[in-house]
Amino acid sequence: MTAAVQDMVRGSLDSLVNLDTKLAREICLKDDIVDDYNREMFIVVQEIMEQDPKSIPIVIHFLSVSRHLERIADLATNIAEDVVFMVDGEIIRHQLEDFA
Repeated sequence: MTAAVQDMVRGSLDSLVNLDTKLAREICLKDDIVDDYNREMFIVVQEIMEQDPKSIPIVIHFLSVSRHLERIADLATNIAEDVVFMVDGEIIRHQLEDFA
């Protein structure tokens, strides 16, 4: 998950610096991958808590980290969406399936 988020942040900033809408659109599509990781983390944490209640204080931190990483990915997506708007004048928020 961390690598995917790092890739998205790097890519969104590269797309901004180079005004690269192709890269920006690719970054937007990767947001679903990070969302899936976040959902998987919730399931894993829930299973761990059920098996070992003493681990709850520790695994809650994993959930927090996962949520923060997912939010960073959302912000990288926002940057990429803004690049497309700046260069092409096209609003792509909530329309990603049109160019997938």
